[in-house]
Amino acid sequence: MKFLVLNGPNLNLLGVREPGIYGSVDYDGMVRITRQECAKLGIETGFYQSNHEGDLVDAIQAARGRFDGIVINPGAYTHTSIAILDALKAVAIPAAEVHISDVTKREAFRQVSYAGMACCVHVIGQGVAGYAIAARQLKEKIEQAE
Repeated sequence: MKFLVLNGPNLNLLGVREPGIYGSVDYDGMVRITRQECAKLGIETGFYQSNHEGDLVDAIQAARGRFDGIVINPGAYTHTSIAILDALKAVAIPAAEVHISDVTKREAFRQVSYAGMACCVHVIGQGVAGYAIAARQLKEKIEQAE
């Protein structure tokens, strides 16, 4: 099984950006942890991060036929991007939404998740460990559907 782990804006600044909210693990550390945990589950991973909405849409479209699942943290685009929602729906690859912080306890504008509307798994507020949790849950959903 092969998953694309897709990260949106500012996630390249993990470990630097508001460590009280997002933790002290940097982006490379998150990749390393997620890759190791997914390997234990038999999941091969590809990683992509961009601060640009269109690049994320392109990555979702390019995943078609190459990946069995998408683990996505769209960052701020979670709350604004219908384009990412439409791309996830268009490719019809099972997807898991991840948020490092607990967005349900943050600002009102963070309560809407457009990308999440196309996801069958939601992992919120588990720090960087949430990526591996989401991958495990997504793998289970895919296997149940087979």
